[in-house]
Amino acid sequence: PAKKKDIRDYNDADMARLLEQWEKDDDIEEGDLPEHKRPPAPIDFSKIDPGKPESILKLTKKGKTLMMFVTVSGDPTEKETEEITSLWQSSLFNANYDVQRFIVGSNRAIFMLRDGGYAWEIKDFLISQERCADVTLEGQVYPGKGAGDSEKVKNKTKPEKVKKKKEADKKSNSEKEDNRATKQREDL
Repeated sequence: PAKKKDIRDYNDADMARLLEQWEKDDDIEEGDLPEHKRPPAPIDFSKIDPGKPESILKLTKKGKTLMMFVTVSGDPTEKETEEITSLWQSSLFNANYDVQRFIVGSNRAIFMLRDGGYAWEIKDFLISQERCADVTLEGQVYPGKGAGDSEKVKNKTKPEKVKKKKEADKKSNSEKEDNRATKQREDL
């Protein structure tokens, strides 16, 4: 049995224990639980089209938070990017899509969706915009209407990842080939 302590003498740990005891038998509704504690939504396999892998992703991302990167075409300033993406966010809000927007560069923004099941509909809207260069969703890059001709390769993988991998391979190969002290150290 715990010692009886005056409430005025409680520290943070005592208050945390008291809160845990209080909430132990408390019934919390499923929608109020944090996302990582909610049970996953059941997947209806009859709605999955085997020819479209996006349909599987739509169903598995339903009800989960999802982020997509959007690049604004041209060479906009951060303020221009803010204005353009704000217009897109307003349009999506008017169409009843809950989207939060974060500017991450002079021409890049992150659109965060509370329900990832709508991500591909939002992606279709964004790539149809004049100033949208591309949308990155689940590792796939979808070129937008504002993309240059060289960028309009459908569903290309991120070139940054490929470049980084090639650079890492070159570094490891050069280290293997030249595994001796440099000339400068030999002189010492």
